[in-house]
Amino acid sequence: MKLRNIFATLLVLAIAASTAKADEGMWLLNLIGKNYKQMKAQGFRLKPEDVYSVNKSSLKDAIVVFGGYCTGEIVSDKGLVFTNHHCGYESIQKHSTVANDYLKDGFWAQSYDEEIPTPDLYVSILQEIADVTDEVLNGTDFDKEKIDANIEKITERYKKKYTSEFHRIEIKPFFEGNSYFVSVYLDYKDVRMVGTPPDAIGKFGGDTDNWIWPRHTCDFSVFRIYTAPDGSPAKYSATNVPLKPKHHLPVSTKGYKKGDFAMVMGFPGTTLRYSTSYEIKNDMLENEYRAKIRGVRQEVLHADMEASDAIRIKYATKFAHSSNYWKKSIEANKSLKGLNTVGDKERQERKFENWYNQNAELKAEYKDALSQIKKVCDDDRDNAKIFLYVNECFFGGMELLMHGYSIINFVLDPEDMTKEEFIKEAHDFYKDYNVTTDFKASIAMAKLYLEDIPEAYHPDFLKNTTVDAAITKMFTSPLVTKDGFDKFIENPARETLLEDPIVKNFMSVLNIYRELASTYRANKDALTAARRVYTKGVNEMNIGSNPYPDANFTERLTYGTVQDYIVPNYQGKKNVDAVKNSPKGTLLEYYTTTNGVLEKEIPGDYEFDVPAKLKTLIQNKDFGRYADKDGTLHTCFLTDNDITGGNSGSPVIDGRGNLIGLAFDGNSESMCSDWIFNPSLQRCINVDIRYVLFIIEKYGECPRIINELTFAK
Repeated sequence: MKLRNIFATLLVLAIAASTAKADEGMWLLNLIGKNYKQMKAQGFRLKPEDVYSVNKSSLKDAIVVFGGYCTGEIVSDKGLVFTNHHCGYESIQKHSTVANDYLKDGFWAQSYDEEIPTPDLYVSILQEIADVTDEVLNGTDFDKEKIDANIEKITERYKKKYTSEFHRIEIKPFFEGNSYFVSVYLDYKDVRMVGTPPDAIGKFGGDTDNWIWPRHTCDFSVFRIYTAPDGSPAKYSATNVPLKPKHHLPVSTKGYKKGDFAMVMGFPGTTLRYSTSYEIKNDMLENEYRAKIRGVRQEVLHADMEASDAIRIKYATKFAHSSNYWKKSIEANKSLKGLNTVGDKERQERKFENWYNQNAELKAEYKDALSQIKKVCDDDRDNAKIFLYVNECFFGGMELLMHGYSIINFVLDPEDMTKEEFIKEAHDFYKDYNVTTDFKASIAMAKLYLEDIPEAYHPDFLKNTTVDAAITKMFTSPLVTKDGFDKFIENPARETLLEDPIVKNFMSVLNIYRELASTYRANKDALTAARRVYTKGVNEMNIGSNPYPDANFTERLTYGTVQDYIVPNYQGKKNVDAVKNSPKGTLLEYYTTTNGVLEKEIPGDYEFDVPAKLKTLIQNKDFGRYADKDGTLHTCFLTDNDITGGNSGSPVIDGRGNLIGLAFDGNSESMCSDWIFNPSLQRCINVDIRYVLFIIEKYGECPRIINELTFAK
């Protein structure tokens, strides 16, 4: 039997023989039958075909990729979509001005005509997922060019079945390239903004509370999918109509209790569960560098945002994107160190070595995998640091530098877009750009780079001069302003562009990047090959452990229960909402209430200010039908579902297929979850759907959204 077929057989046997804890795992929808028995035992009341079916409507038809980086769910028969506030944040920011500050004030469309078209935003719905491992790997011996050729053939075959220009076909590796699956999506490109709470509600707690439990954030926003009159996907048109979906999620206001079944469906981005101790050590260093660099830049941005509403609006999305992974990097390292994840991985590696050493055939196949991974990690450590600093300080930290790159691309290779499309893209850049802010940030980034990176990797434009002088010279370019860009683009001469200080500076950074990239690619290819062998061996060793592939932004299902957790050495505030003493430490209860909103209130503080209207509603207990049985209004709750970035906005679904909340975060104690699953600590933080509906109805006064929903009996 060929190796790939042996691996596939082992995988099926392992899943069938599973005794793994059900809470762990990000499961492919088309393999749900393998998990069905456990799901049913925990309280799942639907059938596998109710979750995933190609031939009839199922839950998968209500789950969407939102914007290419988050998840959303269809909640009405008119294409209404719920997702997180932080997922819709970029669109909310784009539509905001000082006169119409939707970030500060919120927005509620009271009619279809008031729903705001959102260019560049799209959602995608999965049509089919299938195993194509044999076709992809057939005759390749894992040669990349041969694999790519087979993928192209399969893609062409699927294009004959899915013929719309809005169909998108992706074939991705799973289990580090030991398996391959094809996913077919239908992209909808007319998506309009319907409603959003203000930042004071949708981002309540800000960076201080990010990744922390207890939470009181009402992290949601509302959009709508539009189609051509015949129901097919279409670009924006005034004649388009709301989508009539195959399925939408009913909403439950019944609530939940500890131990209730909970399922999350969505598109988790990246996990690294098969990583070795050597890789994690490098990842921790990168987390440290990333947090340091972003922290420096964010100080500059935050100061300017605090001083000006116009700058606050321009930089809201940029700051949010940066700060989210700044905080995650910090909390991940705390968790990795605190739970000794490296030590756990080292024990797994010794177990692996002991296993293959018991059999000559196994030893021949697997003995070099770990040593090869270690060698690549050791060789790559310094290179990876410089590579990260180049990306974070220059490409991610200097807006003007990257804008110059986009102009170079268009002028020298204009085939990807028309001149009109490029001008629109450039104007979008200037709309959300502040020269003074970028100037100060660029100086800070350049100084940090020179301090932390060896002189051999300093770009030419920062040599034999001061940082202030070098950055000042870059900002003399006419491309700094929209007017200067418009004048240049009328007749974009190559010679003029190549002499521009922005472009010259970019090219000097690019030279360093290219030098690093060749080594980086070689190391990555070597690591990929070694990881494929190691992953195959680990799953062969753990034959009954129910292996699941790492997340790779394909649709997954994770199931578990509503749960609290205990922290032995809790460092947060005691005797507040959802925090209780217990004999084993501090009990963090599985839900929070609006009592905690008022406990956290700091008037005038941008993270903890409570809007007067919301405060009055809470004080008057004006919760309507959304109150729990005890009269409180739940804000957020915990489940032990296995999620990661990309799951933001995912629906939390009860055992009967009803929506009970939106997943939006993980807890700090388990921020090592991308690398290892800790069942006693890992929790998924969700906003209670009743709090969402309360904000829409009572605070936003937008009953039309409520009236569209289907409420579970």
